[in-house]
Amino acid sequence: MEFFKCLFGVMVVVAVLACDVSAQHYWSLPLPNQKVPPLPQKQLVVPPPAAPFDECQVAQEDKIQCGTPDITAEHCDNINCCFDGHQCFYGKAVTVQCTRDGQFVVVVARDATLPNIDMESVSLLDTDDPACAPVDVTSAFAIFQFSATACGTTFKEEDGHVVYENHMSSSYEVGVGPRGSITRDSHFELLFQCRYSDTSVEALVLEVDVVPPPVSVAAAGILRVELRLGSGQCQTKGCDEETAAYSTFYSHSDYPITKVLREPVYVEVTILERSDPNLVLNLEHCWATANPNPQSMPQWDLLIDGCPYHDDRYLTTLVHIDGSSGLLYPTHHKRFIIKMFTFVDQSDFSPKKDTAFIHCSTAVCYPSSTQSCDQTCHRQRRAVAPAVRASTSRRALVSSGQVILTDQ
Repeated sequence: MEFFKCLFGVMVVVAVLACDVSAQHYWSLPLPNQKVPPLPQKQLVVPPPAAPFDECQVAQEDKIQCGTPDITAEHCDNINCCFDGHQCFYGKAVTVQCTRDGQFVVVVARDATLPNIDMESVSLLDTDDPACAPVDVTSAFAIFQFSATACGTTFKEEDGHVVYENHMSSSYEVGVGPRGSITRDSHFELLFQCRYSDTSVEALVLEVDVVPPPVSVAAAGILRVELRLGSGQCQTKGCDEETAAYSTFYSHSDYPITKVLREPVYVEVTILERSDPNLVLNLEHCWATANPNPQSMPQWDLLIDGCPYHDDRYLTTLVHIDGSSGLLYPTHHKRFIIKMFTFVDQSDFSPKKDTAFIHCSTAVCYPSSTQSCDQTCHRQRRAVAPAVRASTSRRALVSSGQVILTDQ
């Protein structure tokens, strides 16, 4: 399997910022002769967020000054920044500003997407000119400043405005397997403009979007086995997330369920209606598909011979179950945790499959004095598999319900 970088984007209108300036401050730009009425001070075209999110909740150590040190709270708000009573700073979003001397200032926050953007992966589409690289990159922000006539900026006249437009993207990593490709990185394309007229300067931003998660169902065979996804959440301080996750499970009516990229998905496979304490459930192969058919393509391996697929950058985590788990028959259960991903189109490696179904082929093992049912992932697979299969009597295939990737 190999990993490499791709570019892809979804655009959503985020904000419009307008401020009055005199034409004499930007005389070097090609301005139209036509006079137009002043624009409103501020026009917001942001759809209400699905969940409360305060862009101005920036850690003190991550705050970057926006504007001059003596800026007022009103002026700070007019240039789309945050004010804490003492300082004007950039919020956790994408901020585009157009200066009077024809400069773009673009500040991209790590928290502009969920999961967060890798600040090192953000770049203008014109990457050949060193002047188009970010002027500063911190753990929380990437800052770009460049001329409105540089870095591949295009120029046009539109409705009495001179419009300068450019693009920005983040790269994302794609894992390529033998039967499918996935990514766990958020990614976006940013289109932004500076619009100049004789009476105003206006910044227009068309921004980011993110990706979707998985669900749980059971398929019956000769052996009754169920696959389900944990839904429990920590409610108290100091709670163990793993323990809480497996305390409750999604029911059939809960599907499809939604997850975000890299969010943990807690999977449990269980033998049903058996009371023999000597039975041991083994997972031979677990994988994911974009469709409910377990044989459909693309596919992504999760477990092979009960062990994490070693070519996955985010290895599946096996959960140890013993008598302390509180389960009546601990050996009748197998648990593992995966990080949510989305399937990638094989033709152009763009994330297009926003649903996932999890499947496992299972076997019941009877231990003996000479055969162990342990699936020891530290050994060579060839040494483990024959021992397990020699003591296996029954197999079944189980699948989850639909899991949908979401950006919230």
